[in-house]
Amino acid sequence: MLLAFDIGNTHTVVGLFKKEKLVNHWRLASERARTEDELAVLLHHFFEHAKIDLSSIYGVCISSVVPDLTEVYQYFARRYLNYEPLIVDATIDLGMKVLYKNPAAVGADRLCNAVAGISKYGKPCIVVDFGTATTIDCIDADGNYEGGIISPGIVTSIEALHLKAAKLPRVNFEFPEKMIGQTTEESIQSGIFWGSVFLIEGFVKKLKDELGKKTVVVATGGLAKKIVEYTEVIDYVDQYLNLEGMYLIYQRNRKSRQL
Repeated sequence: MLLAFDIGNTHTVVGLFKKEKLVNHWRLASERARTEDELAVLLHHFFEHAKIDLSSIYGVCISSVVPDLTEVYQYFARRYLNYEPLIVDATIDLGMKVLYKNPAAVGADRLCNAVAGISKYGKPCIVVDFGTATTIDCIDADGNYEGGIISPGIVTSIEALHLKAAKLPRVNFEFPEKMIGQTTEESIQSGIFWGSVFLIEGFVKKLKDELGKKTVVVATGGLAKKIVEYTEVIDYVDQYLNLEGMYLIYQRNRKSRQL
C-alpha cells in the first residue's frame, strides 16, 4: 500500500492506497512542534485501529506546503518505515508541463490537484481548492499547467478582519441563512461567505474566456461540498483530489525507495 501525506497549513491529511483505491484516510492538526516520534505514536494508533500491517506499505509520498513539517515526515518515513519518501515538486515527472515562470514556486498541493484533475475529469480543467488559501489552478487543453490564482481562504479572511479592525469580533464561521446580516457577526459571516462565492463565480467566468467554455471546474477542500450548493459554476466536488494526485505522481516516479 502507498502511504500519502498531504501537509497543509492547518491540517495534514493522511491517505492509504491499496492499488489505486483510497482505502483509509485520517486528519491531523499541522502542529509545527510535532516530532517524528510523536507522529509515529499517532499513526500506530490509526493503523492498529484499521488493522493495517505496516509491512504492506511499499512507499511513502509527501505533498507539503510547510517546509518544517516536510522534514518531520521525511524522518518518520526513514526511521519507522525504512523508506525514502517521494517529495512532490515541479522537478519530478508530473506527466504535464509546468508553464509557471518559476516552476519551483508552485505549491505541491496545486500540482497534485492539477494532475488528478485532468486525469479524472479531462482537460482543459480548473481546480478550486478551499483551504487556508483559496487556490484556483488552470490546466489548458494540451494538459499544460498554466498557473492560477491565490486568494485568502474563508477562515483566513475572518481572522484578518478581526486582527486589522479593532471593533470587529472574532467569529466562528457558519453558513449564513440569508445574505443580509442583522448582527455584526452575521454581517461578517455573510460578507466572507458570499464574497467567496462571488469571487469564484467571477474568476471562473473570466478564466473560461481564456481556457474555453467547455472547461471542467472541480472543487476540493474542506468547504467545497457546502459552497457548491450556492453556485452553478462548479461541475464536480472531489474531497480527496490532492491525495489521488499524489498516488498518480508516485506511480510515474515509482522505484525502489527502501533504505
